[in-house]
Amino acid sequence: MLELERELLTELKAVADPAKAVPMQQYMKSSIPYLGVQATPLRAVCKKIFVNHRLPTYEAWRDSCLSLWRKAEFREQRYAALELTGHHFYRDHQNMRALPMYEEMIVTGAWWDYVDLIASHRLGGLLRSYPKPMTARMRQWSRGKDMWQRRSAILCQLSFKKDTHLALLYECIQPSLSSKEFFLQKAIGWALRQYAWTDPREIQRYVNLHADQLGALSKREALKNIKAR
Repeated sequence: MLELERELLTELKAVADPAKAVPMQQYMKSSIPYLGVQATPLRAVCKKIFVNHRLPTYEAWRDSCLSLWRKAEFREQRYAALELTGHHFYRDHQNMRALPMYEEMIVTGAWWDYVDLIASHRLGGLLRSYPKPMTARMRQWSRGKDMWQRRSAILCQLSFKKDTHLALLYECIQPSLSSKEFFLQKAIGWALRQYAWTDPREIQRYVNLHADQLGALSKREALKNIKAR
């Protein structure tokens, strides 16, 4: 685990552009500094390191992901942790045992770049594979105090299209329907907009029904695809 972490940091530093570090940190409003590694070279480094350091068990994979996350000195190390969570070597580890790890990353990361990836690519996969326990958990998150868990519950079906569980989507939206919080309004609008590609009439109906509760941002985002047709 430690060797993986050391080599990863060394390789990231080797491909970093220090001139980009401060602008990247400012753009993301990050308290954690950047090295200045953009997405494509970061993924290339991760691919190389992860192939050379195959993790033998679920526990080794989970502990490596969490160690990278918790000890990160630079934001790119947390991005690498997220890459490791979704690496194809560890597809079999995408089960309900992984949910506490994703929950920790969502709550402690507490920003959209982390949360949206986890919600759409990790929670969504768990929801497809384990619909009953994940549906119960997403309902719970949607009513909780943590804004980022609420956002995650709203966004977890972003890629589902015709397979979207509409009742669950609306249940997850409901507790945040009248929220003034930008990131919740944006999430609501985004989730509705995505489903509008599948059933624009249903989203128009939903927006009309809840017009007095939905924030202006949510309504505008929800109807973008409909107006564009």
